[in-house]
Amino acid sequence: MQVVIYSKVAKEKDIPFIQTLFDALHEEGINAFVFRPYLEQLRGKIAFRREVGIFEDYRDFSVKQLDYFITLGGDGTILSALLHIRNSGIPILGINLGRLGFLAGIEKTRIAEAVRLLRRGMYETETRSLLYLESNIPIFGDARFALNDFTLLKRDTSSMITIHTYVNGAYLNSYWADGVIVSTPTGSTGYSLSCGGPIIFPDSHSFVITPVAPHNLNVRPIVISDDAVISFEVEGRAENFLCTLDSRFESITSAHQLAVRKNDFEIRLIRIQNAGFLETMREKMNWGMDTRND
Repeated sequence: MQVVIYSKVAKEKDIPFIQTLFDALHEEGINAFVFRPYLEQLRGKIAFRREVGIFEDYRDFSVKQLDYFITLGGDGTILSALLHIRNSGIPILGINLGRLGFLAGIEKTRIAEAVRLLRRGMYETETRSLLYLESNIPIFGDARFALNDFTLLKRDTSSMITIHTYVNGAYLNSYWADGVIVSTPTGSTGYSLSCGGPIIFPDSHSFVITPVAPHNLNVRPIVISDDAVISFEVEGRAENFLCTLDSRFESITSAHQLAVRKNDFEIRLIRIQNAGFLETMREKMNWGMDTRND
């Protein structure tokens, strides 16, 4: 078995947990390929009990036999890792060294256990859909997909913008707002949630359209099928606007015509025992907990 180890920053406080991961991989006879920039940060801090390989980017999947992709960090680390995973179909095991961790579901105290279960195939996988952005003027290069959300936002001005929105070519609404979010079910617990959007189950096959600070208070988030194509035209007093895919962003103008649809490929997240969606929601959102008498 061969795995990729991926992260962006090796924080000093996380070194003991990173060491636990590499020790567990050694005990289970699992070969590791480490993302090159991350490996440079680990040298001299981690005792590698067996030689590790180097992972460069998504092109390595065509020349190396890799079985799993392990991320160390939070949900942002998984979003960053998608640029390397792409359509490879490699399952992702997210180890949470951050805070909430809706996607990175393995707590750092369970690293060794998670590796043992992974080696023995004692896990389940969840399929997560992505969205895809089309534009008449090319943006985001060859990575026009997002796991969480797509947004159109005002930029460098206090004035709201107008976003004319269509669903399958039919006029939906003109949002007078600071912006609009199109979220996948996965992203429904992110920016969309903080703007009043609903939480959507991962397998609901939906998009959520959520306005950001709308001027018309009657405008509310709506849920539509993910087989729809949502298109936009944006205008405002400023010349430039902000367009994002997850944590990546581009500057656009009113000349851009944009459309969002379901992406052609999906990703797979590994879930070990007692780490399903409902359990994650209860734990991260503190549902069912009464702290009044604590």
